[in-house]
Amino acid sequence: MNPTRRRRLFFILIILAAAAVATTLLVLALERNVAYLYTPAEVLRGEAGERARFRLGGMVEKGSFRRESGSLEAHFRVTDGDAQLPVVYSKILPDLFREGQAVVATGTMKDGVFVADDVLAKHDETYMPKEVADKMGIAHQKHDVQTPAAEPAN
Repeated sequence: MNPTRRRRLFFILIILAAAAVATTLLVLALERNVAYLYTPAEVLRGEAGERARFRLGGMVEKGSFRRESGSLEAHFRVTDGDAQLPVVYSKILPDLFREGQAVVATGTMKDGVFVADDVLAKHDETYMPKEVADKMGIAHQKHDVQTPAAEPAN
């Protein structure tokens, strides 16, 4: 093999190695920033993982909101109609945050409580994010299939 060919082969190998390293770094960065959406029932079944960062979607349960006096720390429960999950959030809540409204929170689980880093609220009374609506619909379908209908009384 002449020196020119050897040099070309060397450069091609370096380019391929650099592309492989760049692709690996890109995949790792994207994987770390991906936050999957789960409903409270899915989280309680362990589908989200104990230490993983994920998004929690559902409705803010009526009568569950309370705020620590003298601080921004808010406590509330998110429900999908089948299960409830306690949430704690220590920043300013969105203006549209209300009990009985759809919410998507991003964060992690800690000692059975979802610690939210971000909370997003829906923007009007008829809208629910499609992902949340789909997940809640699937959860209800699974719940309906697993619990047999009651026999009518004679």
